Amino acid sequence: MTPADPLTPERILEATEDVLRRYGPAKATVVDVARALGVSHGSVYRHFRTKAALREAVTARWLTRTEVTLTEIISASTEPAPSKLRHWLATLFESKRHKAGDDPELFATYIVLTGESTVVEEHVRELVGQLREIIEEGVRSGQFAVDDAAVAAQAVFDATARFHDPAYAAEWQTPAIGAEFTAVSDLLLRGLRA
Repeated sequence: MTPADPLTPERILEATEDVLRRYGPAKATVVDVARALGVSHGSVYRHFRTKAALREAVTARWLTRTEVTLTEIISASTEPAPSKLRHWLATLFESKRHKAGDDPELFATYIVLTGESTVVEEHVRELVGQLREIIEEGVRSGQFAVDDAAVAAQAVFDATARFHDPAYAAEWQTPAIGAEFTAVSDLLLRGLRA
């Protein structure tokens, strides 16, 4: 990024991610972000009124990436609902596992920021809503038999928390985690089937 590039919210968020990775959430400042962009901190504040708003936007950006990937599974896949559900759950798990393993500094920052954020609740609602869509599709096709797709979706999300909740990140690199994920997924799919 060069100062000649127009200052956009996206550029600011990219720079903020880099600054957070470098300094961590406790030490990163808006001045650090502005310095990385070669602009004044006032220029950053024109796009994000407070440091908290900037941090909230970075968190939303991270969470939205996962949502978009999972939405593509729902909209682009011609898989039957049980396969689609397994694919969706596996993608969520792999996404979280790769974020934790591939970029541990940024993931540690992510954990801190999501703890402060109000967008996490909306993210969880979005994910549970996506699960509900898959389950409703399965009910319509006669592959799932549930009385309330919303309740079932929340139950599936809760039952798989070990594979997507950052509180369990330390377990995601254990040798048995893949087999454990498969066992939980198999059990849930058997429970949903008509």
